[in-house]
Amino acid sequence: MEYRIDSPNSAPRLINRLRLKHWALLAALAESPVLVQAASAISVTQPSATKMLADIESAFRFPLFERHSRGLRPTPLGEEVVAYARQSQAGLSRFLESLEIKRRGGHGQLVIGAIMGAAPDLVARAMAEIKRERPLLNVRILGETSDQVGALLERHEIEFAVGRFSSLKQHNTFAFAPLANETMQVVVRRGHPCARQRGLTLEALTAWPWILQPLTSPARQLMEEEFTSAGRSTPANLVECASVFATLQLLQASDAVGALPESVVRDHVRAKLLRVLPVPIGKDLKGFGVLTRIGEPLSETAATFIAHLRRFADAQTQAQAQAA
Repeated sequence: MEYRIDSPNSAPRLINRLRLKHWALLAALAESPVLVQAASAISVTQPSATKMLADIESAFRFPLFERHSRGLRPTPLGEEVVAYARQSQAGLSRFLESLEIKRRGGHGQLVIGAIMGAAPDLVARAMAEIKRERPLLNVRILGETSDQVGALLERHEIEFAVGRFSSLKQHNTFAFAPLANETMQVVVRRGHPCARQRGLTLEALTAWPWILQPLTSPARQLMEEEFTSAGRSTPANLVECASVFATLQLLQASDAVGALPESVVRDHVRAKLLRVLPVPIGKDLKGFGVLTRIGEPLSETAATFIAHLRRFADAQTQAQAQAA
């Protein structure tokens, strides 16, 4: 199929020819390159999906996919179209959910992402405040690590995120407004043999089992730097876990060692379920903050939630300064 530059009137022509089902098929193909699976995802037959895809490519007047034995692979231009299809479908889903909530008498929806270190303090307090102001607001919180919330933000599945950059190029896509710093602590279960030892070092602890976040997370990257500084390799006996709830349960049920934000383990330490080991982590994680997509305005609800976050972050910083 030959690529041609169309007239300025090509946009209305595409709008008239492409239907919601066409965009749904493209979004489904982003999840599965096998046409029969994508067809099943949008409840059409494979022949119908084949015809729909031909109609889509005819409307765009250039090929969107390369055909291979294992399925369809987007062309460079096809990747742009598929990315927009996913974005539009995510936006449509959020709109329909919000509309249904309003139909039932609710007052809108807010979907955000948050790392586990921010959730116990700032996010929880901001959530309580906005729910006090708007009791019928439907709020969803997704993700637990910076790489997770970054991916959700990129796919338009959340409106904004509370986290940090997890890759070098994200500053080209996301704006970042700092909120607070995060202190990491090394913890074990109550009664762990290491809890009674003095003069512990990170080097000695590498002989024990560990539970750490995946390599893509900034917290794990920090720990890898710490192991390197201690002259040790990553512990061989290792469980990678992105879920904070699962990590806390595993730590309490085993002799594993973990490294988690102070705000996450605070209540478990107070309840004497976990013990903090006197092993300093060389430096705090880079501060977390609010991540938003560059060039996209926030809803009034999201802006209000972020204002609450900043107010509580400022109050927390002042309290820490006075305590010091």
